[in-house]
Amino acid sequence: MKLVIVVPCYNEEAVLPETTARLSAVISGLKARKSIDTGMILYVDDGSRDATWSLIEQYAADGGCVAGLKLSHNRGHQHALWAGLEWAACHADAAISIDADLQDDENVIMQMVDYYNAGIDIVYGVRRERKTDTLFKRGTAQMFYRLMNGLGGNIVYNHADYRLMSRRTLQALMSFRERNLFLRGMVASLGYPSACVYYDRKARFAGESKYPLGKMISFAVDGITSFSTRPLRFITYLGLMFIVVSLAVIIYALIEYFRGNTIQGWTSLLVSVWFIGGVILLAVGVVGEYIGKIYIETKGRPRYFIEREAGLDDDEKH
Repeated sequence: MKLVIVVPCYNEEAVLPETTARLSAVISGLKARKSIDTGMILYVDDGSRDATWSLIEQYAADGGCVAGLKLSHNRGHQHALWAGLEWAACHADAAISIDADLQDDENVIMQMVDYYNAGIDIVYGVRRERKTDTLFKRGTAQMFYRLMNGLGGNIVYNHADYRLMSRRTLQALMSFRERNLFLRGMVASLGYPSACVYYDRKARFAGESKYPLGKMISFAVDGITSFSTRPLRFITYLGLMFIVVSLAVIIYALIEYFRGNTIQGWTSLLVSVWFIGGVILLAVGVVGEYIGKIYIETKGRPRYFIEREAGLDDDEKH
């Protein structure tokens, strides 16, 4: 069995030496147990602006188990991860995706491989708790998972992008044509035999988070609009609700008019106008998100371009 550990990287020079040491130790342990025949760490540099690629080239030249792909510019975490998985789909029996920040426990890779050898195609790494996250991030993350499942996304609770996938699931994933990638939902929709391994999320070893609030919100919106049309249906329901409310207001206004009473309350009128205007703008924005995704999909542009490669044989190159 050939195992590839796919690690997307963006400005990760601070953590790369420790990440390489730990993942290399995991591969050595798997070989010693005869769980795998060969193993490789495949770093995918997502257009880093620091020394990340220089370090990857250095580790690849050392003759160890490290190889690298460098994207021509920053395409985002999901596209960088896709690039590594696409390579693994052609050259490996199984692939494990993990972030470079060492917050996901690399030691449970042993359990993932054991599940794979027992015939399981997809093994999800699931966080037991999120103690290292801030209260705000923990709360918003939990809200996102509940919202996604409520909208029919069917994603694994507290699972990010730490997972093992067999070759046939990788090849099935590669048949997905969309450019708006939300891999947590896409993998869950494959339907192959799956299992979960649980671990405690650790604090980031070094460097800073690559997911500030703005990116988190953008990722959440991408996930929701990529895997559910229910927000559009909610807009319809909201419109029907306002029609009912407006009919009630019209009836009330007519009754007061025929009674000869002056309708008072410019404040309530002002609030109503602003509230309904806000709802309309929100509805237009939701529709715009879907139209924007249709626009991106219809162009059909490549997801990424490989600028350079390191540590790969000629028959392994793109």
